Amino acid sequence: MDPSRKRKIRLIVALSAAVLLGAGLVYTSFSASTEAKEPSQLLQSDPGRTYQLTGEVVPGSIHHAGDQLDFRVSDRDGSHPIPVAYSGTVPDPFRDGREVIVTGKLENGTFMGERDSLITKCPSKFTTTTPGQSS
Repeated sequence: MDPSRKRKIRLIVALSAAVLLGAGLVYTSFSASTEAKEPSQLLQSDPGRTYQLTGEVVPGSIHHAGDQLDFRVSDRDGSHPIPVAYSGTVPDPFRDGREVIVTGKLENGTFMGERDSLITKCPSKFTTTTPGQSS
């Protein structure tokens, strides 16, 4: 077989494999993701499904009971607070008023967070600044 023909065949095979692997990666990343919802959206969702709950920690709602952390999360406007039961690692910046994301399921009106799924958003990324103002 001609060496230039071999190179073309190898190139086509390698590019085809790369395209297939890339398509598989994209498919896996989109199919494995869970839908992020605020409490008002979660209350209207299918019970038993896994979701990412996003919102602000209601001030004064944080309570520790053994290794369980109980708190309430509300929509960004402060409405529709929902109780959350969580166990696992708690990020250092977790506190009242901080925006969080936690993965879990809604059970009997309480969002049951999956172990070690609590993430605290950095507030500086979500505040708006006017031109000429530093954040």
